[in-house]
Amino acid sequence: MTKLIKGGTVVSPTGVHENDVLIDGEKIVALYAPGTAPETTDTIDATGKYVIPGGIDAHTHMQMPFGGTEASDTFDTGTRAAAFGGTTTIIDFAIQRTGEIVQDGLAAWHAKTAGECHIDYAFHMILGGVTEDALKAMDQLVADEGVSSFKLFMAYPGVFYSDDGQILRAMQKARDNGAMIMMHAENGPAIDVLVQQALARGETDPIFHGLTRPEALEAEATHRAIQLAGVAADCPLYIVHLSASKALEAVAEARDAGRNVFAETCPQYLYLTLEDQLGAPGFEGAKWVCSTPLRSKHENHHRDLWKGLRSNDLSIVSTDHCPFCFKDQKDMGIGDFSKIPNGIGSVEHRVDLLYQGVVDKKLSLARWVETIATTPARMFGLYPRKGIIAPGSDADIVLYDPAGTTRIGVDTHHMNMDYSAWEGYEIAGKVDTVISRGTVLVRNGEYHGRKGHGQYVKRGLSTYLV
Repeated sequence: MTKLIKGGTVVSPTGVHENDVLIDGEKIVALYAPGTAPETTDTIDATGKYVIPGGIDAHTHMQMPFGGTEASDTFDTGTRAAAFGGTTTIIDFAIQRTGEIVQDGLAAWHAKTAGECHIDYAFHMILGGVTEDALKAMDQLVADEGVSSFKLFMAYPGVFYSDDGQILRAMQKARDNGAMIMMHAENGPAIDVLVQQALARGETDPIFHGLTRPEALEAEATHRAIQLAGVAADCPLYIVHLSASKALEAVAEARDAGRNVFAETCPQYLYLTLEDQLGAPGFEGAKWVCSTPLRSKHENHHRDLWKGLRSNDLSIVSTDHCPFCFKDQKDMGIGDFSKIPNGIGSVEHRVDLLYQGVVDKKLSLARWVETIATTPARMFGLYPRKGIIAPGSDADIVLYDPAGTTRIGVDTHHMNMDYSAWEGYEIAGKVDTVISRGTVLVRNGEYHGRKGHGQYVKRGLSTYLV
């Protein structure tokens, strides 16, 4: 069955082109100059619309256990919401808990996703314990399971924390097998001291979540991770959810030296602030508790992060989507900010929020597509199957209407949350049509997809490594 997307403007990493796009089954088969494509019975009018590759959110946590509860979006609800927002692939995090066999952790996530996803999905692997068996498992996952990236934590002692020796061993293994090490870069032991001191002083409100995770401890951990990766023969290193200027400086310095160092940021760090969100009256700030935390509006973090996206010192915008409801989840931390589940829900809004950066002259159209789709595909071994509109690629395509408007709020979003972290935001653009492997999931605000359409995608190695 063929489809022709006609009259639109194709946006690629190389710029803007007037092309019609022919789809046959699940694949893109050709791009044509306007008016030269063969006639088909199924034509999608894209006049006035941008035609872009489906978004790839390289950092999500659906159904993730955390702090005595679980992220409120299932793989069903979360991937459906992602589709509404123009994301057609997610890379979620399977978890090996301390003492657990790595392959058992991966199998548990395969069981969670089986038949549940509306869009395609892949996995990173969180290593909860760096042992000899875990190091051997890294080789097996890369070779056989299509899992080519492993996340470590310099934070959360007693939960996910790895010390420098464990990190170095995992990095050495990744350098051998070509995998990417993803790093949550915050100095967890130091943060724990600051948290206990704050609570002892009676400082229990949500804003103290941010104040006890200062920029210096993100910058220190980022620098330390980069140095450890250098000792491991320049192991590929990807800093997740980078939020602060000093951490970005460490990444930029490494990249200027030609190192295999990359970083992502998230929409919350481009728009939201410590004072306006975490510091909201009463317990309201709990809605925006995430780690790394929101940073102060009185410093230059927003400006520097947007600049980092333009300069490619920040490679990708992911969401770190880990939603919790305000009632019965976030409110577990009333009277003790350290018990507030960490996470913000944004998987539905990333494409729109980054397009607003285009409208505001902070990003080019080509860079918008790079940060939301093409670079995630290349970074994590999905390219050219995903992330580009080209013959042979999956027909994951979004028609985006620059003349439309998107109003974000709890009454209109599709995520399984009882509030919106983006309540009242208005975007000068709108997702019009979403196609996943040739199947229309969303058109004119109506959903046509189904649970179980999404397939597991085995990933190769990053194409950025030297």
